[in-house]
Amino acid sequence: MKDSIKSLSPEGLEKLLTSLGQPRFRAGQLMEWLYGKGVRSYAEMTNFPKTLRDSLSEQAPLFSPAVLEKKVSDDGTRKYLLQFHDDTAVETVAIPSYGGGTVEGAIPDKITVCVSSQVGCAIGCAFCATGQEGFTRNLLAGEIVDQVLVAREDFGARVSNVVVMGQGEPFLNYDHVLSALRLMNHPKTLAIGARHITVSTSGVLAGIRRLAQEPEQFTLAVSLHAARQDVRDRLMPKLANSTLRDLRGDLIDYTERTHRRVTLEYCLISGENDAEADLLALMGFCKGLLCHVNLLPMNAVPGSGLAPSPGKRTKHWLARLEQAHIPATIRHSRGADILGACGQLKNSR
Repeated sequence: MKDSIKSLSPEGLEKLLTSLGQPRFRAGQLMEWLYGKGVRSYAEMTNFPKTLRDSLSEQAPLFSPAVLEKKVSDDGTRKYLLQFHDDTAVETVAIPSYGGGTVEGAIPDKITVCVSSQVGCAIGCAFCATGQEGFTRNLLAGEIVDQVLVAREDFGARVSNVVVMGQGEPFLNYDHVLSALRLMNHPKTLAIGARHITVSTSGVLAGIRRLAQEPEQFTLAVSLHAARQDVRDRLMPKLANSTLRDLRGDLIDYTERTHRRVTLEYCLISGENDAEADLLALMGFCKGLLCHVNLLPMNAVPGSGLAPSPGKRTKHWLARLEQAHIPATIRHSRGADILGACGQLKNSR
C-alpha cells in the first residue's frame, strides 16, 4: 500500500506535488484542505483539477479517523476514542474553558486539546494507565493533527492550545511529532501559536537536545516525578539509563540555547515520591534551572496500587517551593470521572 498523505510533513507535501508537476503554491492549498478545512476525501478539494485529485489518491491515500466513542465529563471535558484505518485506536481529550465556568450550549473561550503521539507506550511508568497496554505503533504527523480537528468539529470552535501529553512518548516519534507541531502552527491550517503548543517528554535526552535546535518556540514539559535516582528508576524503570544528572544538564543547555522556561511535571504519589527528602531533592534539581514546577496529585489508575498524596502534603510542597523562590502551581486535572485526566488514558476497548 502507498504511504498515507498523513505521513507527510509540510516539506514532504511540497515534494509530492512537485513530483506531480505542480507549482509550489499547491502545497499550501493542500495543507489548507487537509488541516484547515479537515476534508475527508480528495473529491472535496474543488480547486484542484480532477487529474491532480486522481494522482494524489493513487500516490498518497487519504484516511480520516472514526470516532468510536465520546464521553463528556461533569466538568465539560470531552474524551474521544479514535480509530484509524488500520484498526488501531487512541484516546484524545479536549478541555474547554468558558471564562469562569461551564456554560451549556456556549462556545468556549479557549479549548486545549491533549493529543496522543503513539498507539500505546513503551515507557511503562508505574502511575500511568497507557503503559499497561504496551506499545503498538507511532502515529503519523497527520494522525496527530486529526485529533485536534475532531475536537474542533465537535465543539464548533477554534482550538487555542495543544499539549502532546496523551498516550505515548513524543520523542520516541520525534519526526512525526515535530511535523505535526509545524502543521498545527502553519497559518494555512490551525494557526496555533508555537508558544501555545506544548510537547511533554518523560525525559528522552536525544529529543530534548534536538528540540533545542529547532527554530520554533514550542514549549517543553518534562515528566520528572522524582528527583532522587532510585525513586525515579522505580517509578519509571525504562528510563533508568538516563540519569537525572544528564537530564538536568540537557535542560540547562536547552534553556540557555532557547531562553525558554521548562515545565517540570511532578505527580505526587503517597508514600512513593512525596517524602521530605524527595522535596529537598526536587529543590536541588531546580536550583539554577529556568523552570516552573507543576504539582499533580496522582489520578486514579485501576490496578496500579498507587494513591495520590494527601491534599495537605501537596500544599506543603507548594509552600516550600514558593519559599525557595521556585515558581510552582498545583494542577487540578479535569475529566477524571471519564478517565480522561493525566495518566488515565488507555484504549477503552
